Amino acid sequence: MFTGIVENTGVIDEIVKDGTNVHFTLSCPFSSELKIDQSVAHDGTCLTVVKCDSDRYTVTAIEETLLRTCLRDWSVGDVVNLERCLRLGDRLDGHMVQGHVDTTGTLLSAESRDGSHVLKFSHPISDDNPEWMTVSKGSITINGISLTVVESSAGAFSVAMIPYTWTETNMHKLEPGDTVNLEFDIFGKYITKMLGDRA
Repeated sequence: MFTGIVENTGVIDEIVKDGTNVHFTLSCPFSSELKIDQSVAHDGTCLTVVKCDSDRYTVTAIEETLLRTCLRDWSVGDVVNLERCLRLGDRLDGHMVQGHVDTTGTLLSAESRDGSHVLKFSHPISDDNPEWMTVSKGSITINGISLTVVESSAGAFSVAMIPYTWTETNMHKLEPGDTVNLEFDIFGKYITKMLGDRA
């Protein structure tokens, strides 16, 4: 379980394909603190540490993860948002995030608003997944970042970002057309399912 508050960013040092799996080796400021079997959210995708040393660690993405997320587009040198799992007793500064990416979205535009940034995204609309939706002032996780929806419409939404989040995550590197990982609010997904089951 995560909160969507990015702890730091990491850099992809190595990518190794192994059948349908891919092993990613990264370096980050807290690499030396990681342990094997520990969960870390990478751009919002929960991955398990399978190897670590003093300055680098390795995680493995299976085919299902690669098909559902933008990890399939990662390259050596890319910067990734990182968050270690929530510890009991910690403050919950963002919202409840599972690290289970629902789908990917596309950046439509990024506009500077004299100190803040407003970003607009599109996402798939699916009859099989009606819970892929947003509501104004609701929560959305984009590349592992807990954000508040500003405007919402079918298949699209916008968020506003403070300067700190803009500069301390990989969001400032995005350009229109780039793909991001999306995890919709878990409570909204449960409510949508319950209402659909009653219909």
